[in-house]
Amino acid sequence: MKIYETSTAPNPRRVRMFMAEKGLLEKAEFEQIDIVKGENLTPEFTARNPMKKVPVLELDDGTCISETLAICRYFEEAYPDTHHLLGDTPLEKALVEQWLRWVEFYFFQPTGMCFQHSTGYFKDRMNPIKEWGDECGQNVKQFMAFLNEHLADKDYICCDRFTAVDINAFTTVAFARVVKIRIEPEHEHLQAWYDRIKARPSASV
Repeated sequence: MKIYETSTAPNPRRVRMFMAEKGLLEKAEFEQIDIVKGENLTPEFTARNPMKKVPVLELDDGTCISETLAICRYFEEAYPDTHHLLGDTPLEKALVEQWLRWVEFYFFQPTGMCFQHSTGYFKDRMNPIKEWGDECGQNVKQFMAFLNEHLADKDYICCDRFTAVDINAFTTVAFARVVKIRIEPEHEHLQAWYDRIKARPSASV
């Protein structure tokens, strides 16, 4: 199988961390897509993902799967004997999904909007609105404060163990640095959690 990705982008990093935690990195060939040059806008790439986003997983039979969580779900189900990152019990699966949605909607998405609308990185293909980027940046900081409080008595975000939620939140904190948003000095619980995740081998892939 093959994964089309941009190694510096946060969503592909989520997938690589997920695969690394499950020992599956060698199962796929990784092909780099230069999104700055618009390689994700070509007819060839659009045929694999009409949304024109990375990453995309292409299976050996030509089937393509887009969206980070969908790709991770495939690996979770296709390799059931590997470490589970999306929950074991019905309760764990529900809690992981709840937190994945919270992180996606209230943390990652505003971070991405802050980046796109504040930096003008994709101004050749969108209309950046600086005020919206600034508002999203404030929302990111508020969610970081929420996470810091939540982690006051926890090593991991949910289920009392490392899950995909930690991967998605960790990659979002790292991505926020591009818009100069960092963990505040008073957010000691969030910083301790971040350092804990950063020490895992999967954080380096």
